Amino acid sequence: MNPDALVIGAGPAGLMAADRLLSAGCSVLLAEAKPSPARKLLMAGKSGLNITREEGAEHFLAAYAEAADWLRPMLTAFGPAEVQDWMRGYGQEVFTGSTGRVFPKAMKASPLLRAWLMDLGARGLDLRTRWRWTGAGFDTPEGPVTVTPKATVLALGGASWARLGSDGAWAPLLAAQGVALAPFQPANMGFRVDWSAHMAKHFGQPLKNIALIAGAQRVRGEAVISARGLEGGGIYAVSRALREGAVLCVDLFPDLDASVLAQRLAARPKGETGVNSLRKLGLTDARLALALECARPLPPSPDARAALLKALPVPLQGPRPIDEAISTAGGIPRAELTEDLMLKRLPGWFAAGEMLDWEAPTGGYLLTACLATGRWAGDAAARFIQSR
Repeated sequence: MNPDALVIGAGPAGLMAADRLLSAGCSVLLAEAKPSPARKLLMAGKSGLNITREEGAEHFLAAYAEAADWLRPMLTAFGPAEVQDWMRGYGQEVFTGSTGRVFPKAMKASPLLRAWLMDLGARGLDLRTRWRWTGAGFDTPEGPVTVTPKATVLALGGASWARLGSDGAWAPLLAAQGVALAPFQPANMGFRVDWSAHMAKHFGQPLKNIALIAGAQRVRGEAVISARGLEGGGIYAVSRALREGAVLCVDLFPDLDASVLAQRLAARPKGETGVNSLRKLGLTDARLALALECARPLPPSPDARAALLKALPVPLQGPRPIDEAISTAGGIPRAELTEDLMLKRLPGWFAAGEMLDWEAPTGGYLLTACLATGRWAGDAAARFIQSR
C-alpha cells in the first residue's frame, strides 16, 4: 500500500493531522490499533468534554510551563478561539463555564466525533482499525501489512489508559531507531494515602471549599477522598509539584486569614471539645474528617491550631500508577524534532499529541494542544509530500 500519507493513531491529534492532509489534497491512510477511533476522547466526553479554555493567551500558554515557548506557534495557529470555531463548523455549539472551561452544549464527545468522522470519510479518508504498528509494518486481522507512504505522522498517545489505546508501546520502537526519549511519568493523577479505618465512611466524599498548596503553588479547587487516596481536579492541578517532591498541604479555611481564624478559635467556650469547636466554625463532613485524620492531636494554642488548619499536611505515599493517570509527561523531547515536528533521525516522519514531551493540567489544555500539534504536524507532512 502506498498512500501519500500514513497517520498512525486515531485520537484527536491523529484525526486532526489526517484532516489537514486531506485538505491539502493528499491521500491518507489512518491506522488505529483499537476496534474504533478516539476512545480516550469519548471517555473524556463522559464528563462533559472540556475541550478548551477561554482565557488570555499568555495565561493559557503558561499552563504548559517550560513547553510554552515550543508550543506557542502551534497554539497561536489553533488555540481556544479556533477550537471553538472548528466545533461550531461541525454543528456543535459551545458554552463557557464560570471558571473559563469550554464545553459543547451536548456535554459529550460522540456528536462531534460522528460528524468529524463522517466528513473525513466523505473526503476520502481510508480508516483501518485493529491495525497495530510494529515498527516495520502492521499486524492486522488479515495478517501483516506493509505501507510505503511519502510521509508518516505518528499520533500514538502517551502511556496512560492503555485499554483505550495509549499504552506507550511505540517508545521502544522509536528508541531502536536512535530517537532519545524522556521517560514517561504520570500527570494529572491521584495520590496514594494510607488512611486509617475511620476514613472508610468518607470514601467518595468531595472536599469542597479548600485550597491545595504544593510548594509555591496554591490552587482553589476540589478533591475527592477515595479508598486509594486523594484525586480530583484540585489534586491534578498540583500533581506535577507533588510528583516532584512537594508536600501537600490543605487550607481548610481558604476564605479566612490565620489571625481571624485564631481569634474565632480563641472565642469558643471553655470546655468545648476541639471537634465541636471545628464544627461550630463550619468544618463538617469530609473537611472535618481530613482534619481529624491529619491534625490530631490538635494543638492547644489557638494560633498554632489556626496555622495547622490553614496548611494541613497530608501524608502522601506517591502517585497512583501511570495507567490510571489522565495524561503523561515524557515522550519525544523537542531536541529530537524540527520546528515542523519532524523527527530529525527519521526524515518524513512527524509526531504529534501526547507522544511529545509536554504536560499541562486538566481544564481544556490537554485536548487543545493535541489538536494544535496534530494540525501542525499534518500541515508540515503535507508540505513535505508536496516538496517531493
